Amino acid sequence: MPRVLIAGCGFVGLATARLFHNGGWEVIGCTHSGESAARLQEEPFMVEACDFADRSALAAKASGWRGFNAVIHCASSGKGGVEAYRRVYLEGARNLSELLEPARLVFTGSTSVYAQTTGEWVTEESAAEPDRETGKVLRETEELVLATGGAVARLAGIYGPGRSVLLRKFLADEALIEGGGERWINQVHRADIAAALLTLVQSGARGLFNVSDDQPIRQRELYAWLAERFHRPLPPSGPVDSNRKRGWTNKRVSNSRLRALGWAPRYPSFFDAVANDRELVAGV
Repeated sequence: MPRVLIAGCGFVGLATARLFHNGGWEVIGCTHSGESAARLQEEPFMVEACDFADRSALAAKASGWRGFNAVIHCASSGKGGVEAYRRVYLEGARNLSELLEPARLVFTGSTSVYAQTTGEWVTEESAAEPDRETGKVLRETEELVLATGGAVARLAGIYGPGRSVLLRKFLADEALIEGGGERWINQVHRADIAAALLTLVQSGARGLFNVSDDQPIRQRELYAWLAERFHRPLPPSGPVDSNRKRGWTNKRVSNSRLRALGWAPRYPSFFDAVANDRELVAGV
């Protein structure tokens, strides 16, 4: 039975762990705290607490955690700044690679590393030169993982059951159409991220892969659709927020390389998910 460690068994990681388990893998889920691990004790796979960004903590686990066919680093830095990014992403990836020596290391990064601002399509061959320090740390982590022969999944905006920043702000009357609302929004459902990670591991793929749905949507178009569906007014217009932690960008993310591996999103667009995923709307 193949073995996988899900390093970061949170919003994305838990869905990924469940998918691998259902696919016949032996799964170990790793959480940052004992409290988080305790909440997952009813899962049909083992969940243990270990701060893998702490080298000594992971070293204490290493003897029992070797021999994985794959380790998936999908932990979150929370709301931390550049130092949290460096610790969780870069040092965490280094520790997982050096101490566990998995056959394959997969890292969930972000499409925010594409700093393009003119609405063009971007692929894995496009320049990825973020101007924010957090984005630079993500790029350092990508290079470390690629040097091990691993894979990097660059995730678009994550949403899913109980989590959608755009939908929550719209329903709470906190949404704002920035400038003319022409900025492109790229998103991907949690279920499709988990399926993408399974595809990357099972296919043995290496290198960079964008994980985004099929339909980038202009901000104004997205909010106009939500306004019609939920019989609410269109959000007001306001200035562009250029102070985002990962920077302000405007691009359309292509998923063609990932699709070439056989992956296809269950939710091709955010509109499909709002219309068909009851848990998404009910939980926000």
